[in-house]
Amino acid sequence: MKIGIYGGTFNPIHLGHMEAARFAAEYLELDKLLLIPAGIPPHKTMSSGAPSPDCRLAMTDLAAQAVGPMAEASDMELRREGPSYTLDTVRAVHEQYSKARLYLLMGTDMFLTFHLWRDPREIAELCTLCAFGRSEKDTEELFSVQRAFLAERFSAQIITLALPHIVDISSTQLREELRLGRGQEYLDPAVYGFILREGLYGVQRDLKALSLDDLRAVSLSMLKRSRVPHVLGTEETAARLARRWGEDEETARRAALLHDCTKKLNAEQHLALIRQYDIRLDEEERGEAKLYHAVTGAAVAKHVFGVSPEIESAIRWHTTGKADMTTLEKIIYLADYIEPTRDFCDLTELRKLAFEDLDRAVLMGLTMAVRDLKERGVPVHSNSVRARDYLKGKLSDHEKRQA
Repeated sequence: MKIGIYGGTFNPIHLGHMEAARFAAEYLELDKLLLIPAGIPPHKTMSSGAPSPDCRLAMTDLAAQAVGPMAEASDMELRREGPSYTLDTVRAVHEQYSKARLYLLMGTDMFLTFHLWRDPREIAELCTLCAFGRSEKDTEELFSVQRAFLAERFSAQIITLALPHIVDISSTQLREELRLGRGQEYLDPAVYGFILREGLYGVQRDLKALSLDDLRAVSLSMLKRSRVPHVLGTEETAARLARRWGEDEETARRAALLHDCTKKLNAEQHLALIRQYDIRLDEEERGEAKLYHAVTGAAVAKHVFGVSPEIESAIRWHTTGKADMTTLEKIIYLADYIEPTRDFCDLTELRKLAFEDLDRAVLMGLTMAVRDLKERGVPVHSNSVRARDYLKGKLSDHEKRQA
């Protein structure tokens, strides 16, 4: 097993860190990559007003999810008392994964000062050093001297890499850019969304008046990475349906971006929101935790992001549907069902019908959903049945009038 260790203050973690981590992981064929924010950096002082350790860990976790499935954020240095010496971290990883081959990832400055670290000899005994530089032309002259020195003095095994793509920003520069209202292009969208949501680095936004782009970033920061393609697919599908059926496109996009905003929460967290916003659940909803995210998501959309009543209602009913839905409610219900990443059944006919006859498409979707739930032995909410039967009656009445 090959494990990479990549530490730093990550204040904040940015695309430069992520590109280096991703490239090293691919080059070294790592099975696991640990991204480890420092608790107390031994060789630098944290900037004044720095985010809490929990916030830096949360941003690192969002970045790790974006780097790839082999990457994960670790809180080992945040939990450990005293300065965050790399020696202690390497020892801890070695103790946990005694049979793994460890690689310590570092940038140019860290590599060139490695001999000044606490007990570099033991670190070199426990892991291979992997340093990445800007380009072979820029760094090889310095790297070759340091490689020879470390190999002779500490018997270090060393790999040096020239990164194919450089993100030319430091965390210090980025913090200043963010303070001035710039710099989001140097961040993973979900990390930037977290900064917006928490008001870090002097970034102050009214969450109830976010631009569509900022709302999208905030939305991504609230999702599990595996959920991101679904939400972005739902947004684009909702926008297309809105254009087709005469609804406001931006309104549909905002509803789609927030429809799963509480999806990743556990039951206890949902219940806390239900108490906080005094949400009244019906008997069926109380017994089905999988339905919580629609009601809590609608509440968060209203109270945190200040959405309109029509968006709140579209989020509220996107899972079960209800009788006599508005056009926007139908659009969000369908977009959630038919967006491009959905592959749980053949949706070809439903996707076509959604742009030909909105009511018939919603009826087909409800009919398919009710049948699927029954076949799997999952309780069907009565609102879904009422929504299906309402549309059946509405279409039947229309056909009678046409006869």
